[in-house]
Amino acid sequence: MWLWGSMTAAGTLPSATLQGVDTVIRLADLASQSIFAARLEQLRGRCVVLAPSDQLTAALALIELDGVARRVVLCPPGLPDEHLVLVAKEANADACVADSAVPDMSRLGVESIGLPEPRVLAGDVDRRCSHASEWILLTSGTTGAPKLVLHSLASLTSAFARQPRSSETTVWSTFYDIRRYGGLQVLLRALHAGSMVLSSADEPVPDFLARAGAATVTHISGTPSHWRRALMSGAAGRIAPRNVRLSGEIADQAILDSLRAAYPGATVAHAFASTEAGVAFEVGDGAAGFPAALIGAPGAVELKIEEGTLRIRSAGNAVRYLGDPAPRLKSDDGFVDTGDRVEQRDGRYYFMGRSGGVINVGGLKVHPEEVEAVINSHPWVRMSLVKARRSPITGAVVTAEVVPADAVVGQAERPANEQLTHEITELCQRVLAAHKVPAMIRIVPALAMSAAGKLVRPNA
Repeated sequence: MWLWGSMTAAGTLPSATLQGVDTVIRLADLASQSIFAARLEQLRGRCVVLAPSDQLTAALALIELDGVARRVVLCPPGLPDEHLVLVAKEANADACVADSAVPDMSRLGVESIGLPEPRVLAGDVDRRCSHASEWILLTSGTTGAPKLVLHSLASLTSAFARQPRSSETTVWSTFYDIRRYGGLQVLLRALHAGSMVLSSADEPVPDFLARAGAATVTHISGTPSHWRRALMSGAAGRIAPRNVRLSGEIADQAILDSLRAAYPGATVAHAFASTEAGVAFEVGDGAAGFPAALIGAPGAVELKIEEGTLRIRSAGNAVRYLGDPAPRLKSDDGFVDTGDRVEQRDGRYYFMGRSGGVINVGGLKVHPEEVEAVINSHPWVRMSLVKARRSPITGAVVTAEVVPADAVVGQAERPANEQLTHEITELCQRVLAAHKVPAMIRIVPALAMSAAGKLVRPNA
């Protein structure tokens, strides 16, 4: 199995396109043209670090390198130079493809190959598979050097590869960068069936949604934080998708309800997936959490709860970590521990937060995401971030930063900040245990998001 071979398996050239901010590429042109031109053969059998800043360039290079390179390392934008060097070393790279200057890695035996712009050039293209390429993805932590996670094309496409291609016109898009697991999933689905509109980190949300709307995007995905920003932008109505998908963070009831109201004709679903564990499930019943019946159910994806965290075993699991020494990815029984804590209530499991993100208040545990879900349920709250503040008495107390909504249907004007914080406190007191109620609430205009589209948390 190789990417270009799967795209042409029906014996015809793909009719789809990849659309960047100002460039559209017909995938059928790759039958006789190449972004690498004559240099593609120079990369056959090599380990290639793929580090262009432009998503369209990266996507075209991926299509061409699979089956040609022995290993392809996908580097997300903004990777510090010192991390890029470390990644190249741990991956045993011997080539680095980029569209801008990268550190000199010749001492590591790494040749730099420039790709100045996302365009394909005519030439003698030898489209043949000579290698079962390994795909290396980087974890998306906000601090420290990323881990290198080894996948195959089969593991990356296991969630949809056997699905029949739809006869309906499908145009995909995502707020994610395609060099991260969530965005790569969307790109591969688009190459399986449909076209794709790529986002840009430098593009204002309204402009991206306008482009997506003009291209009649039918399927679009992002983190809950991405979607909250879209709703806050006032431009959410510029698209009319058939399918809206959330992943990457906990999808609380407030954001699911908001998206259902914004896109009444769409299926709104939230999925659980991670770089290491792959795609676990998708929930489209409109409710937060997931049915308890999924745990232990037979199928291609096996789920279990052990020591309070969700564990996954499937063909979508990554193969292993790279590095020396490489951390262990799977347990003896083949399950990947996601590190996401869950709690069962009334026949449904709810995500509580990451194992390492707990706030300790006098020996009592608080999951920030649980408190955020309550705060976000207030009609005048668009998003929130809960974190710890040191306390000489309890060790820590819970605090919250809240971004208010600009408008609420059926209500004239937003309460004053003092009144809003009072209402949020009362809401938390009604729903949460006393140690989980924020000791301080601060109204802020915005919250920081990581390059992966997630709220930046102090412990990330």
